Amino acid sequence: MSDELLVVRAQLGNRAALEALVARWQGPVWSYVRRMLDAERADDVAQEAWVAVVRALPRLREPDRFAPWLFTIVRRSALNRLRGQYADRHDLIGDFATELDRSGVACDPVDGLVDRAEMVARLAGLPLPEREVLVLHYLEDLSVQDCAEVCGVPAGTVKSRLSRARRMLREHVEKEGERT
Repeated sequence: MSDELLVVRAQLGNRAALEALVARWQGPVWSYVRRMLDAERADDVAQEAWVAVVRALPRLREPDRFAPWLFTIVRRSALNRLRGQYADRHDLIGDFATELDRSGVACDPVDGLVDRAEMVARLAGLPLPEREVLVLHYLEDLSVQDCAEVCGVPAGTVKSRLSRARRMLREHVEKEGERT
């Protein structure tokens, strides 16, 4: 059953459709939040995001746009948690990146793939805006347009962030190759 159909049924009060939607998207949501925050906060933020999704679902006017709508809510929940922690600082983005870099990023335990684990570990070294679009685009399989909608920036900005992030990752890999 498509997300669109599940959303419409959930909006009409079908509890099984809502449960199916949550079951389908729970892994990707937690995975996204985990890559943006440390494990301790990821569970809480993911749960808060799902509460917000369930409350706002009746107002979703475009059920076919569920994925970007969902990740927009999840992103807002993660950023709100970080803002709360760093409310008195001036440079939020820099502080987000510093905190995220310090906390590290772990791969999904189910995956167990070395390449993916290495990639996720390398993501920890990227600034938050570049890391975010890489996670959304490559790991959560959202289109450039959907990433733009989630991040609240133009598609061109997403493309430039993706390009910059790929360049930064490539430079990091090349530096590691020189050291070995």
